[in-house]
Amino acid sequence: MLRIKQFKLLILLLTLFVFSSAEAVMAANLRYTLSMPEPHTHYFKVEAELTGAKKKYIDFTMPVWAPGSYLVREFSKNVENFTATDKNGKVLPSEKIDKNTWRVYSDRADLVRATYDVYAYELTVRTSYLDSSHGYVNGTSIFMYPEGYQNQAGTLVVNPYNGWSKISTGLKSTGKFTYTFPNYDILADSPLEIGNHEVYTFTAAGVPHEVAMYGEGNYNPDQLMQDMKKVVEECVELMGDLPLDRYVFIVHNLQRGGGGLEHLNSTTLQTSRWNYGTENGYRGFLSLVAHEYFHLWNVKRLRPQPLGPFDYNQENYTSLLWVSEGITSYYDDLIVRRAGFTSPQRYLDIVAGTINSVENTPGNKIQTLAESSKDAWIKYYRRNENSSNAEVSYYTKGGVIGHLLNMEIMKSTNGEKSLDDVMRLMYNRYYKQLDRGYTEKEFKEAVEKIAGTNMDAFFRDYINGTKSPEYNKYFQAAGLKLVNVNEGAESSSWGATTAVADGKVMVRSVSRGSSAYEAGLNVNDEVIAVDGFRVGDDLNQYVNGRKVGDTLNLLITRDGKLMSLDVPLLKDNSVRYQFERVSNPTNEQQQIYNTWLELPKS
Repeated sequence: MLRIKQFKLLILLLTLFVFSSAEAVMAANLRYTLSMPEPHTHYFKVEAELTGAKKKYIDFTMPVWAPGSYLVREFSKNVENFTATDKNGKVLPSEKIDKNTWRVYSDRADLVRATYDVYAYELTVRTSYLDSSHGYVNGTSIFMYPEGYQNQAGTLVVNPYNGWSKISTGLKSTGKFTYTFPNYDILADSPLEIGNHEVYTFTAAGVPHEVAMYGEGNYNPDQLMQDMKKVVEECVELMGDLPLDRYVFIVHNLQRGGGGLEHLNSTTLQTSRWNYGTENGYRGFLSLVAHEYFHLWNVKRLRPQPLGPFDYNQENYTSLLWVSEGITSYYDDLIVRRAGFTSPQRYLDIVAGTINSVENTPGNKIQTLAESSKDAWIKYYRRNENSSNAEVSYYTKGGVIGHLLNMEIMKSTNGEKSLDDVMRLMYNRYYKQLDRGYTEKEFKEAVEKIAGTNMDAFFRDYINGTKSPEYNKYFQAAGLKLVNVNEGAESSSWGATTAVADGKVMVRSVSRGSSAYEAGLNVNDEVIAVDGFRVGDDLNQYVNGRKVGDTLNLLITRDGKLMSLDVPLLKDNSVRYQFERVSNPTNEQQQIYNTWLELPKS
């Protein structure tokens, strides 16, 4: 009886604790104010005001990474002048207790106001930036959160620099430059473009889309909006619904730039301002649009289990980035093809080029796709001179695997099903029905359900192994064969890249298995002469045309010491695949080809 009473008492205490904690959060109010009075200094001023907490102390934490970009970036390194006050302006004691957390000893004050400055001068899609022309905010690099209040709704007030009249963001507006958010995740996941940028709009699938264009470029606004709309509508048709009521594209047109970062109802894209003027550049931008827009389903809603709710203090590991990013890479060019911007032959050339890239990367034989995904935190964003020898991209190889999965499914179902059906099944089940992340086992099971076949060997060999696929085994389903045009060639492999630095020809990389690699040429060697002739800017002119079996004699310096190095030239085993149609495709092959590329049925 005593134990039962003790158990009931424990349950009562736990209930009271949970209720009181929830009541405390519900009673609290959170308000951020963002200012930029001197943009030429690159400092944002942030004020985070928490009301109603009434705790002995409150910890304010700056995230260490930005979701969608898998690298610990240590955003707290840019924080300065942290102070805290109560509602009367009285300074509250505070101290930094670890690399990214400031503790405010609030002594149960009703209101705690933390203020700090953030240096922002890195214009990427993952970071924040401020100069005299505009401000760009990525939430995790600007806004601290009070520990224990990540689920607290709040308000953001932005005070733009004098003369700046526009803000573009996915946050819900409740007044001029005033926004609300239901929790910290949404605040962190809603970038802001602040300044006098151009704003264009279009409606797709009944949903308004805003395009904020910072920087000049050789784009035609009307044509670009029409084409972006086509890409968006292809994405919606593929997935079957559009789970939002508004979407924002933030586009940075720069002298040099590229890439994007996905968010729940927005994205940031960077591109060269002159990309729009060439066919390849324009198609590449539309492919970037497709990639980041497709992420609003794949990653932002359909996600691997570790990617949400986020732990902003450390790495969030998953072996499934090849699905999140690689499968999205499979779709970006395909969506552009389906929207009519790429011919079937040009699309097949793009696919073959992707396969060539993977197969000619030595690291493809070293690192599995699952390892590439999990090691993104320490390898993908921290490339060095040996990365290509030891790693493979989960973007590029994941895209290739997407093609093989699609062909396997189409072959197994006589063209009735495709990878599209897998993505819709996964989205409906794990986002719409279960509202949780999925595991590798669950993704594999979804593929098997749609394909109607066992995929153990596929996942063992190509996801968790480094076996090279028999590509024609898969692409023959569409009446295609990959032909290696290098087959039978007796070209020699050199295998080193060089660059001129201060008038010296310096080795920058050496490819595993190449002539230079096997002979012992090192990165940072200076090449002075080849076969007794002093080299100029272009080392290749001394190598091109040499036959397999020839030996080059290099005079090099290594760490200040002159050395003579013999380099026997080995056979070049790189591949250069091209697609060819089989001469007499069957009706089934033709149907699969047409369905895959969305061509009229013959």
